Amino acid sequence: MVSGLPPSPIKKTRLVRIAHVCYKHADIDKAKQFAADFGFVEAGQNGKTTFFRGYGTEPFSLALEASDRDEFGGAAFVVESEEDLVHASKSLPKECRATEVHSMKNIAGGGRRVTFYDPVDGFPFHLIHGQTLVDRADPGFPLPQFNSPTEKKRNPNQFQRFQKRAAPVHKLGHFGMCVTDFARCYAFYTSVFNLHPSELVHDAAGVDRTVFFRLDRGAAPVDHHCFFFFEGPRAHVHHASFETHDLDAQMLGHDWLRHRGYVSCWGVGRHVMGSQIFDYWFDPAGFIMEHYVDGDLLDMREPTHRSEAAPDNLHVWGPEVPATFLQ
Repeated sequence: MVSGLPPSPIKKTRLVRIAHVCYKHADIDKAKQFAADFGFVEAGQNGKTTFFRGYGTEPFSLALEASDRDEFGGAAFVVESEEDLVHASKSLPKECRATEVHSMKNIAGGGRRVTFYDPVDGFPFHLIHGQTLVDRADPGFPLPQFNSPTEKKRNPNQFQRFQKRAAPVHKLGHFGMCVTDFARCYAFYTSVFNLHPSELVHDAAGVDRTVFFRLDRGAAPVDHHCFFFFEGPRAHVHHASFETHDLDAQMLGHDWLRHRGYVSCWGVGRHVMGSQIFDYWFDPAGFIMEHYVDGDLLDMREPTHRSEAAPDNLHVWGPEVPATFLQ
């Protein structure tokens, strides 16, 4: 059992928000086509890497690199200051193999970066600062007025009409990993970053095996989780999750991906932890990508919640959890 947050002997690097995820693909053309069908817009290219943005203000939310094998390339978080980058590069444990602060020249949005590697399982993790944000784009969806049985918000002779299309991505919401040593990972991430457990999930013996982290930003509301991990026999990325416009957009995107021949992983349904409506898909390399809408926002007044692992604590409605999702 993890009881609260361990005392931190070092100054924490302050994370502001999650920014983007990176993937390497052996068949880059198929990966790029999936990104377009998933609702991304190409935002630039640098060498073997193509950058894709949503309609939010991040210069990109997804980076796809042509490679000789399919591999997760890590997630990036924005930090508060250049000082945070320097602090991370000099203070992270030697097992993290942290780089020096370096320029993100020729990368969409620019800025500066430190890359380190998870000290337990070795997956990449990026810290960035100084990127230039972009103007919010028009997703091309209305803000619908819904008619309920007792309250009719839409005016007479006003319609809800939509075109078949991909679901427009707004931003990256979170990513998750399967790790081989939960306790060591938990101790590391809570001691060096302002990550706070929104939810802890334990096994029948009371040992915590899964955590959903939000950022400790004080009184500012943040997403229920931006990073999660659970313990398993093999380290791997579980999924990356991207917010879309609303439920209509999500369902249009579901049909779009289905008609384009992609394989559904799980959905559509409503989660319990985080509350979001989810829709998970396999990309051509087998990576899981999620569209979500209507996630919870928390601030630091909300305590950590703890529950026992069970199929029913993953969703309140929707299809049963498939075995392929739990790997």
